[in-house]
Amino acid sequence: MPSLYAAAALIGESFVGDGANAAHTNVVIGRKGGPIETAWATALATPSGGHVPFMTVVRPSVPVKPLTLFVNKAVVGSDLHERATWGSAQAGLAQGVLDAVAQDLIPAGEADNLLIIAAVWVNPAVHDLDACFRNQRGAAHGAIRAAVTGTPTVFDALAAAEEGPANPFYTPSPEVLAASAPEAATR
Repeated sequence: MPSLYAAAALIGESFVGDGANAAHTNVVIGRKGGPIETAWATALATPSGGHVPFMTVVRPSVPVKPLTLFVNKAVVGSDLHERATWGSAQAGLAQGVLDAVAQDLIPAGEADNLLIIAAVWVNPAVHDLDACFRNQRGAAHGAIRAAVTGTPTVFDALAAAEEGPANPFYTPSPEVLAASAPEAATR
């Protein structure tokens, strides 16, 4: 497992759920005083149209530890999408981070020395706040677990590539996969 003490940055990703209530979360974890602190503060201080990074709280005036910046990947649209982003997804992120601390993925004694940047996808078509919360909680915890354990490994990625790429938006057919292989392009 990579050490939280030695690494300049740990990066993790997790996707949980399906359909409009799925959660996709990317995290970067780093120490205060390092490049992650600069990125954290810069993102907080420079919101852009539709993207307003904010500090994740477990309750009003109680930020999670490690301090976690919520960065929305989707421009907030409808009232329900706003409630999902600032409400259920934020609550899920907060709980997922604190689950990771409670399970010692992030040592509680180090929590005040670390910062997390979480890029969070909340689908504008979200329709179930409870499913959004559950999925985001799982995705936050999963992304942190991946970051601190260094998973998946390069060998995991290579094994997945053998089966071909797939995601909720596109999966190439075996024919497209074979025809697009580097050796196929040189024929």
